[in-house]
Amino acid sequence: MIIRDIEIIDLRFPTSRTRAGTDAMHPDPDYSAAYVVLETDAGIEGHGFTFTIGRGNEICAEAIRAFSPLVIGRTLEDIRADFAGFWRSLACDSQLRWLGPEKGVIHLALAAIVNAVWDLWAKTEGKPLWKLLADMTPAQLVSTIDFRYITDALTPDEATDLLARQQRTKREREAILLSQGCPAYTTSAGWMGYNDDHVRQLCREALSQGWTHFKVKVGAAPGDDARRLAVVRDAIGPNLKLMIDANQRWEVDEAIARVRELERFNLWWIEEPTSPDDVLGHALIAKAVKPVGVATGEHCPNRIVFKQLLQARAIDFCQIDSCRLGGVNENLAVILMAAKFGVPICPHAGGVGLCELVQHLSMFDYVAVAGRMDDRVTEFVDHLHEHFVDPVVIRKGRYLAPERPGFSSEIHAASRDTYRYPGGPAWACPERDAHPSTGSG
Repeated sequence: MIIRDIEIIDLRFPTSRTRAGTDAMHPDPDYSAAYVVLETDAGIEGHGFTFTIGRGNEICAEAIRAFSPLVIGRTLEDIRADFAGFWRSLACDSQLRWLGPEKGVIHLALAAIVNAVWDLWAKTEGKPLWKLLADMTPAQLVSTIDFRYITDALTPDEATDLLARQQRTKREREAILLSQGCPAYTTSAGWMGYNDDHVRQLCREALSQGWTHFKVKVGAAPGDDARRLAVVRDAIGPNLKLMIDANQRWEVDEAIARVRELERFNLWWIEEPTSPDDVLGHALIAKAVKPVGVATGEHCPNRIVFKQLLQARAIDFCQIDSCRLGGVNENLAVILMAAKFGVPICPHAGGVGLCELVQHLSMFDYVAVAGRMDDRVTEFVDHLHEHFVDPVVIRKGRYLAPERPGFSSEIHAASRDTYRYPGGPAWACPERDAHPSTGSG
């Protein structure tokens, strides 16, 4: 099966018009995807994407185009035979790596291509991605991972041993997953741009749907944060899990002080309290705010920074992101490192299609790596799922396991036409040029 061509599409959904996705650092997000379709001579397509929030999405699309000569003409069989080598050939291209290395726009572009390859592989096997991963032997799984720069924290032999420990009981957990799904938490009630009445209404609706874990955006004025948390805590009661997310808003000392002010609301974690690159700052915060945990990862650029966060005991919850890291392969590396350090995987999913992708990684983690899900939850954001061929299914606050072959990454052709930027019907209106987040330029 030869990859004959790559279609690259700049997709943007004007979510800023409804205030969805707003937080302390990103007041006007337009959920967007630099979208990839791998076209093959067998007629099967691999779909993948990376996530941005509007302006600059075209830069990701051009970075994907720069990778195209390294992908077009490759066969799926050759990639599968040495997936770690294929991944490294992209991440460590002698000229393109200068634009990272292994971070930033170039790494986001890599993720879109790698995710599309995994979608293609899963479709050819007739399995959803989580099942494809769970069915691999430890040796097969480990062979897909590039261990460069992380062997001081996890070696291939250690990773193989971690997976081997769960082999005998994988099928039992798979049956549990298929019958119960995996636990999730909702961010949909906690966006900063929502007023108190709307937040209260959304909390009540979420409770009626069976949600037990809620996350609220913070980082506004101290009084505003406390007021909004009081609204949520009052609505959900004293015992359900409540988390807060500062989206990198604070200095280290400020984060410690602010969390201490808010801990009276019985918080489970503080997410992204400071710069995502500040490993030592996270370590200081984690020590100072206990028993409130520290969670981060959605802006963690690669496995090396995750390695340092784990080694420094700087995080209590590991928030992998399906598109910020270099696709499935690098996420597998972080999942296995987190298992060695005993830190639960609680993926980030705020963005177009991220729920569809990370559910597969969470389910693989439960079935093949962690062997438990009582200490971990996956984010759910109730936006834009209607655009996907295989959208997430949530029941009583849990993700139900996808059954359709692939990575659940395919967006309907009609949606691709409508939200293609510029020129799709969603952008062909005078409002586009007047809107501060989506104007041409």
